[in-house]
Amino acid sequence: MRRILAGAVAVAALLSGPAHARQAQTPTSTLAQACEGKHGWNDPAPPAHLFGNVYYVGTCGITSLLVTSQQGHVLLDGAAGKAGPLIARNIQALGFKLGDVKTILNSHEHGDHAAGIAYLQRVTGATVLAREPAIATFERGHSDREDPQLLELPEFPPVAHVRAVADGETVKVGMLALTAHATPGHAPGGTSWSWRSCEGTRCLAFAYADSVSAISDKVYRFTEHPDYVAAFRTGLDTIAGLHCDVLLTPHPGASDLFERIAGRAPLVDAGACERYADTGRGNLDARLRAERDGTAP
Repeated sequence: MRRILAGAVAVAALLSGPAHARQAQTPTSTLAQACEGKHGWNDPAPPAHLFGNVYYVGTCGITSLLVTSQQGHVLLDGAAGKAGPLIARNIQALGFKLGDVKTILNSHEHGDHAAGIAYLQRVTGATVLAREPAIATFERGHSDREDPQLLELPEFPPVAHVRAVADGETVKVGMLALTAHATPGHAPGGTSWSWRSCEGTRCLAFAYADSVSAISDKVYRFTEHPDYVAAFRTGLDTIAGLHCDVLLTPHPGASDLFERIAGRAPLVDAGACERYADTGRGNLDARLRAERDGTAP
């Protein structure tokens, strides 16, 4: 019996993250207060513990998440270029070592979420993973005409040695297991991620769902790219179908994260992914109508 109890305690510790890091937790209310009225990509934010082994380490305007284990950690997104050092300091402020970040994942290949990745790859030594449509953009540091927003996107520091991850593939680091879901539309390589996190015996399904806004530069027209629109709709269906107790998004405001961690809305909401997908469908339908009636490029 003692062995069984000891094993259960060990598993809980592995899922919840190292004890030294738990002692350094910043209350989520501190994060919400620090970012009140701030939305800038590089506005510094304190790190905060969200649940279990999941930590917010991004800025006030851009999400970056750290998912931890005793065997190594996973970082989701690197925010804008100046934010790379801010994210690194947040990881260290929580009590984690940069060298224990083993894998860096990405939501999509735009500079506001990818420009800090080259720096973070360099200081952690982590492997960077992305879906195939995003890899060439990472390696060049800029998009091509496949991206609806090409002419509006700034270049960012190229990322070397990006490994491809397939739709439906589960990325494992120790006991961590995060699954990739192809959700193109906002960008060709758009990817959402899902995993489970536990606090003791309570486990929640997390979804880091990619951006769903249908925007472009002044040249690109979605109505001229029916295959892309079809893939966009399929990705929205994928997000709607995710097992999703906690929704997180690349822009925290898109899922009202700071409102939720401040206690003004529930953090846990099983219907959030479906509603988020519905918002994306509304965005896409509105854009297509605007193109057809001439009020959009």
